[in-house]
Amino acid sequence: MKVMVLVKATQSSEAGEMPSEQLLSDMGKFNQKLVDAGVLRAGEGLKPSSEGVRIHFSGSTRRVTEGPFAETKELIAGYWVWEVDSMEDAIAWGKRCPNPMLEDSDIEIRKVFEMTDFAGSDPSGAVVNQEDGLRSRLATQNAVVQPYLFFGGRCEEALAFYQQAAGAKVIMAMRFDESPDAVPEGMLQAGFEKKIMHASFQVGSTTIMASDGCDDRTAFSGFRLTLLVPTEADADLVFQGLADGGKIEMPLATTFWSPRYGTLTDKFGVGWMVMVPGAPQ
Repeated sequence: MKVMVLVKATQSSEAGEMPSEQLLSDMGKFNQKLVDAGVLRAGEGLKPSSEGVRIHFSGSTRRVTEGPFAETKELIAGYWVWEVDSMEDAIAWGKRCPNPMLEDSDIEIRKVFEMTDFAGSDPSGAVVNQEDGLRSRLATQNAVVQPYLFFGGRCEEALAFYQQAAGAKVIMAMRFDESPDAVPEGMLQAGFEKKIMHASFQVGSTTIMASDGCDDRTAFSGFRLTLLVPTEADADLVFQGLADGGKIEMPLATTFWSPRYGTLTDKFGVGWMVMVPGAPQ
């Protein structure tokens, strides 16, 4: 069950008085307990209503009123969203909360509507499907997609190569025999114990993850890494470096989408597109 916990405003919060160092510490410890228990889903403090506005709806008319607002008892100064088993569970957590204000204060706990509550108003399920789609979009809105490359036993060699050819910076590398958790028996090919279990490196502003994998049967196909560089001279330099020991499919040339573009497959089988952004001059 999801609940919203409203921290009601007080005279001190509306006056903009900041919490003491002790209160901040106590609230931080309480939030940590919520996180550790898997209860906390969101939470923020709110600035005084003097820095807010209200929008009044009347038919097609919208009237904006700037704060502050006089009805302190109706205002909120912060909130949490908790995932709990029951209202009793939420109340128990609420009682453990430090007093969030300098004076006597209140928090209000309200159940959050679930889509099942609207079943009578959505007999076809169309709104539920729409909400599920929106939740999926929100879940990945701030996600980051990072390439993960498996080098079939040549990861260490590849990291050294990309450092030289593309100015890569190795962030970390862990071998299988350094893993804090034992590798399941039979998972690794014989002799892979000291191979790289996981590594990450940066090329420009992009982070790429890498591993030797569990055996030497890795084969790259069906994708390429695009490397964008600012100048044609940079493209020439990086392209030549990456092509060392590899195969050039399309030499660097002027195209309708780039003043310098070419493709190659490096000696590890990783495909690259090197290009200068922008239309040719």
